[in-house]
Amino acid sequence: MDQAAVDATNLAAAAGGNLSLWGLFVQASLVVKLVMLGLVGCSIWVWAIIFDKVVTLRRVERQATAFEDKFWSGGSLDDLYENEGAKPSHPMAAIFGAAMGEWRRSSRIPGVDLVHGGVQERVDRAMNITITREMDRLERWMIFLATIGPIAPFIGLFGTVWGIMHSFSSIAAMHNTNLSVVAPGISEALFATAIGLVTAIPAVIGYNVINNSLMQFQDRLEGFGTEFAAILSRQSEERA
Repeated sequence: MDQAAVDATNLAAAAGGNLSLWGLFVQASLVVKLVMLGLVGCSIWVWAIIFDKVVTLRRVERQATAFEDKFWSGGSLDDLYENEGAKPSHPMAAIFGAAMGEWRRSSRIPGVDLVHGGVQERVDRAMNITITREMDRLERWMIFLATIGPIAPFIGLFGTVWGIMHSFSSIAAMHNTNLSVVAPGISEALFATAIGLVTAIPAVIGYNVINNSLMQFQDRLEGFGTEFAAILSRQSEERA
């Protein structure tokens, strides 16, 4: 009975203190610790990217709405260009500035044919290049989310396999299959898997949601570019 009481006390100690989250990390092997630290670092970076993208997208959407209100208010396009297009501070102003700047430079060429002189093609090209550049800036670090989402569970699984191997090594060394021998390695293995999932799930969800918002914003920029190109085309015909 005394030996049974001692064994019960040892098992309770193993299941209580050593199996806490901090205890699982401290007692893990070096490889599993590196896996855990790497996944935690990736998780922090994932959340930082998600927060940054959400804030950035909300800001550029507000700026685009404010700019479109000014654009469609009936004011002078030249004044709008001087105030916002010449030194743009957001993507839509940059597209307007690129198109308006190209159109103004072309219109100043002596004897230029604004309708058939290739002006419209240059304006369209300037807007397309600007849209691509601005979207590249907004999409920065999205590849990290797209990469971490699929691979984080496998990195955690690697830590799981290593932890189980460590448990079997402990069993072989101690010739004991007691819970106090097996539990730490199995627990640290499952803990590595859990961290991998906690890292992967926000990355996948964040990538899908943010990528959808980016595609919608790109459609908005392209729609604005198409409308503005039509306006410049009409003005070119009027001047011709």
